[in-house]
Amino acid sequence: MNIFTSELVGTAILILLGNGVVANVVLNKTKGNNSGWIVITFGWAMAVFVGVFISSKASGAHLNPAVTLALAYLGKIEASIIPSYIGGQLLGAMLGSLLVWLSYKQHYAQTEDTAAKLATFSTGPAIRSTVHNLITEAIGAFVLIFAVLFIIAPANSLGALDALPVAFIVLAIGLSLGGPTGYAINPVRDLGPRIMHAILPIGKKGSSDWAYSWIPVVGPIIGGLLANGF
Repeated sequence: MNIFTSELVGTAILILLGNGVVANVVLNKTKGNNSGWIVITFGWAMAVFVGVFISSKASGAHLNPAVTLALAYLGKIEASIIPSYIGGQLLGAMLGSLLVWLSYKQHYAQTEDTAAKLATFSTGPAIRSTVHNLITEAIGAFVLIFAVLFIIAPANSLGALDALPVAFIVLAIGLSLGGPTGYAINPVRDLGPRIMHAILPIGKKGSSDWAYSWIPVVGPIIGGLLANGF
């Protein structure tokens, strides 16, 4: 696979399994309904593991523009290939969300809660506050990028098995820092699925909350760039 295809496939799997576990927990009449935050955080960690493992050889498995921009800032990738990375990531996130919707289509029809439906696509704040929500997303992404930079250092790298410590980091972020905003920590993880929420014929889906949508995009980029300074 080339970079674009690798990032598309890896991100699609990431979102399919990540938003899939959210759908399993929050949508009505699923086998996993109401199984809670621990299930969601573990599901997302495993989603990261699978997506990163699949894409690591072909593209390094960024699966996140914050990672791509951080590595470009450090000179570890050329600026000319940034569009291939981010384009694949965004389209992969959209594809992954489409597959979640197809998998749980009957359960969307059985769910009246519009906030629950949106949660299977994108993140949202527990308490809405622009400044605090932005800070939370920046801190979460800082932890992610800071740790990833250590993991991929030649002295520490496990090759494709770098996917495992990255999954543990995402699990830790979700358990510890996920409460305020749902820990997007990845611009396309939120933006791609939010676009799909807006355009898919979900039925009684409510607002896509575009007023909030810039925070899980800008916050992770800020956090990722700050991590480069340490």
